[in-house]
Amino acid sequence: MALAARATQPQRPRLLQAMLDAWAQPDVRAKLAFVFAMLVVFRFVAHVPIPGVNPDLLRQAFEGDTSTGAFLNTLNIFSGGALRRLSVAALGVYPYITAQIIMQIVTPLFPNLQALSREGEAGRNKIQLYTHWMAVPMSIVQGYSQLLILQQAGAVTNIGLTGPNALPTLAAVISMAAGTMFLVWLGELITEKGIGNGISLIIFGGIVAGIPSLLPQIFDSSVSYFGILLLAIIVLIAVASIVFFQEAQRRVPVQYSRTQFRGGRQYRQQGSTHVPLRVLSAGMIPIIFAYSIMLFPSFIGETLVTSSSNLWHNVGSALQSVFGQQNVPYYLVVFFFVMGFTYFYTIVTYTQQNLAENLQKQGGFIPGIRPGRPTHDYLTRVLFRITAAGAIFLGFIAVMPYFATTLTGVQALTISGTGLLIVSGVVLDTMKQLEAQLLMRNYSGFIR
Repeated sequence: MALAARATQPQRPRLLQAMLDAWAQPDVRAKLAFVFAMLVVFRFVAHVPIPGVNPDLLRQAFEGDTSTGAFLNTLNIFSGGALRRLSVAALGVYPYITAQIIMQIVTPLFPNLQALSREGEAGRNKIQLYTHWMAVPMSIVQGYSQLLILQQAGAVTNIGLTGPNALPTLAAVISMAAGTMFLVWLGELITEKGIGNGISLIIFGGIVAGIPSLLPQIFDSSVSYFGILLLAIIVLIAVASIVFFQEAQRRVPVQYSRTQFRGGRQYRQQGSTHVPLRVLSAGMIPIIFAYSIMLFPSFIGETLVTSSSNLWHNVGSALQSVFGQQNVPYYLVVFFFVMGFTYFYTIVTYTQQNLAENLQKQGGFIPGIRPGRPTHDYLTRVLFRITAAGAIFLGFIAVMPYFATTLTGVQALTISGTGLLIVSGVVLDTMKQLEAQLLMRNYSGFIR
């Protein structure tokens, strides 16, 4: 009777039941609560302004129709609204991302860094320390450039490195750099004590926090309901495509030949499995790298335009024309940057895994392929072919705002495909890590 009564009870949706199971575990609940608490701290810091901020001037600069105003609004989305308040977290974690890009580029070029990268956990920790050191001057440079852009837009005044403006400017720049490093520290705490990648979750929190401010702009614009419906369809198709490509993989068959000794006799066992090569093995990192690189020339261009020298003014104008938002050259550069970084990051990740060498050590081989160097060459060829599809897809996701704006006429689409990719990627990654936590405790999770 008890079994019959239980069978007649309505079943909860699987996702809801998995969330309840996760929350029922004390250690998983503690990790989720820690992540939530750190994101609350991040949002609190995003509302702490730097010294000497005039809210009225800031509001007028962001509400202007100039190209600088559009550029500032785009930066504001990725800072989670912190730039609009000119808070200590106005730079977000993007100076740290830029430092990571530089370190990954220079590591293969210097033998000492290359040796460190091969020393396991200790070497990676040392490179991580160098990345933190590099992030500090990057934060200072980007913070000062951002203040100059805001001064050009009329949002702040009295910015300079000489005279009576030097001390207030120095205090503002140091505050912004300290805010960036504080967010990096929060992200690493989330990675260590919570669930998911902390830096990605900080970026995710900033983007999601900026979405509500976009909705009034979309519905208040002179766009028909058909345009808004078309925009919703494009977003749904983009999200479904992102999930499909994130989960797509090529399974390379692998056979293992093991020798075991039982009772003084030698037995040879055969087993088969596969090596999953993901189409988007680089994940969302290339598109974050590309936009971080694109922001830096924009900072420089906006700064040089204010120069009294004709030469530097022309250089700044040229940088603005190429790297300025909402033009065709900008999206072309973004498209090729994303493709290049996809291949670059995939190669770096694949090289660090040493798949061919590990297979040979474990007695595994690909049918028809000799172990060692031939296996490495074969896996590299397969990885390059499937990465081409992933790189082109990421490039189209990066330039999706241009086509979506042209088709729908919604000019407020500043979150772009980058935000969709980051949000979808972070959600999938966090769900998988939570799934692993549940499977360790014999619970059914989110993904089957």
